[in-house]
Amino acid sequence: MTTNEISFKDLDVIHITKPRLKNSYISVNEDSKVVLKTSRVSRSYIENLLLEKETWIRKQLFKRKQNPAVQINLEDEVLLFGEVYSVDAEEASELRTLLNRVRQPNQKNILRCYDDFYKIFSQNYLSSRTEYYAQIMGLNYKEIKLKKMRSRWGSCSSERVITFNTQLVKLQKEQIDYVVVHELAHLVHMNHSKYFHALVQNYLPNASKVRKDIKNRQNFTF
Repeated sequence: MTTNEISFKDLDVIHITKPRLKNSYISVNEDSKVVLKTSRVSRSYIENLLLEKETWIRKQLFKRKQNPAVQINLEDEVLLFGEVYSVDAEEASELRTLLNRVRQPNQKNILRCYDDFYKIFSQNYLSSRTEYYAQIMGLNYKEIKLKKMRSRWGSCSSERVITFNTQLVKLQKEQIDYVVVHELAHLVHMNHSKYFHALVQNYLPNASKVRKDIKNRQNFTF
């Protein structure tokens, strides 16, 4: 794998080359950096691809500019439910415990503490919200799994296993509930048909607005 920076018009693009990639991928990360991942391809291929996706790229950059990612000071703060909490807050008690156990407080180890904390916090909070809505909707799921994902908030398999992104608890509570109901609705409709959206809307009347808010603020899918 190799990484280099290339220019496309007025944009700086981080180009990551992975020889085994079968497809090409473009994303805009939380720092408003354009990232392109391809196998070994020609410069003309890259330019044509960026030209084809330019409108989408600029739209994502505009969204980032309008809704910048919330920044926190590591070891001092934590992002939960769309708000920044002090690590001294009751909600962050488990994080304090994890940080106090770190022998070498470098950024890598501190970030690992945050990831572990979000997984622990998600286990309690998301399990509770999923069970709550599953009862209301009269649905049964097999299992809840938690993992840190780069581009998805959640998923539901045909085996009735629901997987949530551990970073989901960073969103507002209303937005978290939307993702929970969204994935539960896939137990009935394994698609995004009008029937699927009608089912979600039935339990979350504000679903359309909340879904739009999530998409405007985060470059993630469902």
